[in-house]
Amino acid sequence: MTTMSSNEKLLPNGTTGYKLTKEDFAQINRRNLIGFQAGWNYERMQHSGYLWIILPQLRKIYGDNTEGLKTAARTHCAPFFNTSNFLNTIITGIDLAIEEEEGLQSLETVASLKTGLMGPLASIGDSIFGSLLPTIFGALAANMAIAGNPIGIFIWIAVNVVVDWFRCKQTHIAYDQGMKLVTTMSDQLNAITDAATVMGVFMVGALVSTNVGIVISAPIDLGGVTVDLQHICNMICPKLVPAALVGAVYWLLGRKGMTSTKAIFIVLIIAIVLGGLGWIAKG
Repeated sequence: MTTMSSNEKLLPNGTTGYKLTKEDFAQINRRNLIGFQAGWNYERMQHSGYLWIILPQLRKIYGDNTEGLKTAARTHCAPFFNTSNFLNTIITGIDLAIEEEEGLQSLETVASLKTGLMGPLASIGDSIFGSLLPTIFGALAANMAIAGNPIGIFIWIAVNVVVDWFRCKQTHIAYDQGMKLVTTMSDQLNAITDAATVMGVFMVGALVSTNVGIVISAPIDLGGVTVDLQHICNMICPKLVPAALVGAVYWLLGRKGMTSTKAIFIVLIIAIVLGGLGWIAKG
């Protein structure tokens, strides 16, 4: 199907009335598997990759070279966006269903949807598909391969094939649910987002405690008595030091003029200096 040019008549909502097909979903999934991370950067992370995987469909929905298409593209490129590679098409499917139905009027809703769901889905997806499954099946496959059993490599390949199939399948599921959100479930969207956010907060806490490894290694001598600060911190709250580090970085990112790139360099420099002095060590 050819896209509409800017001089052709559009519907009142700014769309062509186009409905996505199986070919569209196949194209979205191909682009997602191949190039979702291609435009990643420290300022806005996945925003350009997100736009790239749905750009052909946006052209069909709003018409090629139209002001509506330009507005939609600017909306998708404007905010910071970063989520799990394994669950990102859940957002994509719902997004396209809403834009297809409501057009330009939905862009503010879509922006809020992306902001509300990207964090929780990042925590859940990365924990399950980025950590849990590779740990379980990777260890199984590696041990079998070390023992000379060739089935190990096929187990690892099969797991990754299933994961990629799931990534493609969820685009269709999310699109169908997105249509329901537009029609009969619009009042429940906030409740769904809040529930996912709460779950995401728990997952973020688990990721901090397992993936951020830092301990206080410098002993303090007070009147001949050696004080173990790390032991004291552990008595107050296990993993208190990693939690404090994450909290400090979160605070930094809220400062005016601070970017994620600057925060990374600040943490890197401080870690090198304190590690060189022997005050901190890897946990």
